[in-house]
Amino acid sequence: MRRRWLTPVAALALAGGSMLVASVASASTAAPRSGHVMVQPGGPAHLIRTGGAQGGLRNATSTNWSGYAAHSGTYTSVSSSWTEPTGTCTSGDQYSSFWVGLDGYSSDSVEQTGSEVDCDGSTPQYYAWYEMYPAYPVNFSNTVKPGDHFTGSVTYEGSNEYQLTLSDTTQGWTQTENKTSTTGVRSSAEVIIEAPYDGGVLPLADFGTVKFTATTVDGSSIGSIKHNKITMADGSTKLDKISNLTGGTNFTGKWLASS
Repeated sequence: MRRRWLTPVAALALAGGSMLVASVASASTAAPRSGHVMVQPGGPAHLIRTGGAQGGLRNATSTNWSGYAAHSGTYTSVSSSWTEPTGTCTSGDQYSSFWVGLDGYSSDSVEQTGSEVDCDGSTPQYYAWYEMYPAYPVNFSNTVKPGDHFTGSVTYEGSNEYQLTLSDTTQGWTQTENKTSTTGVRSSAEVIIEAPYDGGVLPLADFGTVKFTATTVDGSSIGSIKHNKITMADGSTKLDKISNLTGGTNFTGKWLASS
């Protein structure tokens, strides 16, 4: 199968009605399977409004992001761990990815690495990747299976240098990429569940439930710094449910609908 080419265009609406256009991207490139959708970059932002803050936590709604994002400073690192969920596929082409990254919430660049489960008809496809958007994403050739335990991190090393590391401790492999970006502004740090965007959000693959743990930003728990909780939605339909943080570092995403 072929991972989509994703444009960095998503829509976020912050509590209180203020609007924010966020960039989102993910990895791509692999040979397509017969009948699998060929997604190309492009598409406008779609903005969604949300309600007020709850308990001091600002909430946001995105057309293709969910999870947590720190966005009130300049960040140098983000890390988290998760277990690759089992995709439930019936028919058609659907996509879901799980990643850590810097930028993308309020900027036009994203430095990110993560894993994926896509549906090629009734067949789930699992793999891992990194991306330095606006450069095209790159798939790793390593084996990925449901139930694999991942740890991912993105670190700014200075002088426009970034280190992206993804480890599958179940399969016993680690990929470390040292990349240069002159477009990264490091205005956000995030841990995200994502659906692809191609002129409109494509169907979100049924990933069941995925749990992120040990989420840190600049070495501190993401819950200890200013952050937003993000829910993915298609109009009034919520596509997944994001739990509150526990221990300041852990949360769960539960799939609700494809679109």
